[in-house]
Amino acid sequence: MKALQFDKTGDLSALRYVEVATPVPGADEVLVQIKAAGLNPSDVKNVLGRFPYTTLPRVPGRDFAGIVVEGPQTLIGQEVWGTGRELGFFADGSHAQFVKLPANGVALKPTHLSFAQAASLGVPYTTAWDALERSLVTTGTRLLVIGGGAVGSAALALAKVRGAQVLAAARRPEQVKDLQAQGYQTLQLDKPEELGVQVNAVYTGGADVIFDTTGFWLPASVPALAAFGRIAIIAAPADGHVQLPALALYRKGGSVVGINSLLYGVQACAAMLEQFGRFFDQGLLPLPEGLIESPLAEGLERYAEVNQGSGDKVILLP
Repeated sequence: MKALQFDKTGDLSALRYVEVATPVPGADEVLVQIKAAGLNPSDVKNVLGRFPYTTLPRVPGRDFAGIVVEGPQTLIGQEVWGTGRELGFFADGSHAQFVKLPANGVALKPTHLSFAQAASLGVPYTTAWDALERSLVTTGTRLLVIGGGAVGSAALALAKVRGAQVLAAARRPEQVKDLQAQGYQTLQLDKPEELGVQVNAVYTGGADVIFDTTGFWLPASVPALAAFGRIAIIAAPADGHVQLPALALYRKGGSVVGINSLLYGVQACAAMLEQFGRFFDQGLLPLPEGLIESPLAEGLERYAEVNQGSGDKVILLP
């Protein structure tokens, strides 16, 4: 089969479009014919060597949608989607014509999603779902989501389905405009010391949960937090450190929740996909738009574009 593969890390030049053996599924495994595979920044960082546990040689790619062609009889022919920490790191991933994984590591694809749309959602939506679950976002929760990227948009959409009150915040004017176009009240971020005032003007007493998807607003979030509130984070500055106002945080009874999608294997991710996937078929979640579909054979170029900062959501098509 055709696949992208790298046998060393540190530079994208290590990634090649090659012919490799089609994987053979074992007992309780499935072989999925990939119809579409998402390209995430973490896939690019993987080739660059940011994940020391990656084993080589390796086919990258975490997110996928496709059709089961081998495995338990009840799954053969089913349209499925999936994601998970193994794929692309210590098991071959989805940037290939086929991928094998445990039979309970795939979920049935929502019928309202195309293969490309489903392949675009795995990492962003499971990350957002985990953030909402672990920071206890339910009906009536006053939620602030900081950042206008894919995870932030997913969190806002999923929180709305849960019945939470939602407020967005972004620094770049184009992100603010985009979030407002999606129907969300959105704060224009400027000075960190002003965030508390901005949020308290909307949520008297502060937000119950603040989800910072950028890695830069954790200290500024504390004054914007309600009593017993939670701050969820998925990123940090390059050096990994921030100056946290611990006195103000503990006086509020607040807590910080770390969210890391690479803690969840394909089985756990499949369970998440099953839980929120039905909302797409019920018309409760927005269908992805503006995807950039590209042949897998042009994957090297697409990796380079993502590495250079492109914000496009790229879908690789074998």
